[in-house]
Amino acid sequence: MELLSNNYFALFLIVALGFILGRIKIFGLSLDVSAVIFVALVFGHFGVVISEDFQYLGLVLFIFTIGIQAGPGFFESFKKEGRQLASFATLLILTAAFITVAVVYFFKIDKNIAVGLFTGALTSTPGLAAAIDITGSPLASIGYGVGYPFGVIGVILFIRFLPKILGVSLKKEEEEYHSKTKEEFPEILRRNFLVENEKVAGKSIGDLRIRYMTKAVVSRVVHEGLAVTPKPETILYKGDLIKAVGTDESLKRVELLIGPPTEEEIPLDPNYDVRTVLVTNKEVVNKTIGQINLLHTYSATITRIRRSGINISPTPNSKLQFGDKLIIASSKANMEMVARVFGDDQKRLSDTDILPVALGILLGVVVGKINITLGNFAFSLGLTGGVLVVALVLSRMGKTGPIIWTMSGAANQLLRQLGLIFFLAAVGTGAGADILDTFEQYGYRLFLFGGVITLVPMILAAIAGKWFFKMNLLSMLGAISGSMTSTPGLAAADSMTETNAHSIAYATVYPVAMVLLIVIVQLISLFL
Repeated sequence: MELLSNNYFALFLIVALGFILGRIKIFGLSLDVSAVIFVALVFGHFGVVISEDFQYLGLVLFIFTIGIQAGPGFFESFKKEGRQLASFATLLILTAAFITVAVVYFFKIDKNIAVGLFTGALTSTPGLAAAIDITGSPLASIGYGVGYPFGVIGVILFIRFLPKILGVSLKKEEEEYHSKTKEEFPEILRRNFLVENEKVAGKSIGDLRIRYMTKAVVSRVVHEGLAVTPKPETILYKGDLIKAVGTDESLKRVELLIGPPTEEEIPLDPNYDVRTVLVTNKEVVNKTIGQINLLHTYSATITRIRRSGINISPTPNSKLQFGDKLIIASSKANMEMVARVFGDDQKRLSDTDILPVALGILLGVVVGKINITLGNFAFSLGLTGGVLVVALVLSRMGKTGPIIWTMSGAANQLLRQLGLIFFLAAVGTGAGADILDTFEQYGYRLFLFGGVITLVPMILAAIAGKWFFKMNLLSMLGAISGSMTSTPGLAAADSMTETNAHSIAYATVYPVAMVLLIVIVQLISLFL
């Protein structure tokens, strides 16, 4: 068919058929976007080839957006429990890598196919991208296509049956998680207090250093029936009412400093306003609340920061990030000026600035070409590694001068999926020409090896998670899904609990797993 020789027609026909196939569910399971590579393999077998230009365009877009999204989580994952979760992911992935190497040595499987099996069994498309980038071989795509289906199904089934296998009650695990979460992320409360302490009466809020002493924020003061937004020079008198915002512990400290809590309501002042303001002004990103100095300039107070679904009690040292939601108390007269300071532009939050994307990819390509020498061993990060490392670092920085490196979720998702479908369509058609020859040579063994690479690491990691790491089962479910880079696995865990423990573990582990997978793919390809 003449139309199939047209790159654009063939590309989007493969993409369309892939999405149709990907939406078909069997026993509640579907291939989703990864179905594109299976359609592409069939087209490639019949002689249709998509230009490599689409492959590399898709590759850099996909890897860059993955890095931008994962950057903060990657660096934050080494704090608190992140180190434990990172160790868990490392154990699982190294086990899978060891099995892959054993398959190459003992069963004489082509290393390029084995690397593809490794990435498919762990459902890692970035890993496949790295494998194709460093090997230049279409055989990796064939291995990925063989390993991927069981990688998807195996993770889901393992997640579903793990609580029964370990004999653990999900309800009990949820109760333990809720108890621990309250300790780590205390709820932000509001409480009114009566000024009765003789030692604070007659002194200003600035002199008392209430925020520093209690970690709570005073958002309103009532003196002689008049409610005002406090300034540093606002004097507290005996009998005044104050409204404080903070954790239960910080409010107890307010009680010790100021006086007893009271059920007396603070009257609404028609000139007083409390509003949610979005941080979309590039000038305030990465600045601390203390540097912006709202209280002195506008008599306004930030009482709460909402970031990634978590309420954070603000301090003068709290750094603002693009997209933060701030709860601000101020007079109505000043509120519009305060909102302009932070931007509060919903449209800007959803806009996509292509300049940071272009500059980031350019820098990544350059970094990928730098040769690193360690003794007699010399290597470079390559296109995939260079773009990924640069994206991770830029995302962590957040801002350079006027350039914001972070992206809105919608923009990131669009560019990432566009890059992914271009990449899958191009590599799939390239691999399709050799697919029958490969199956004739290796037969059912490839499916068996893929299943082993999927299941054995999860079993060993679950044993270590329960008895060595002493992990909460809910966190373990997310950690397994993240280590296997399996979004369907995360969805399976999501239907099993109403907590977000699995989601937090997944978000922590995923960037570590993604980077480690890419590094191991490169090492296997270089040394085997």
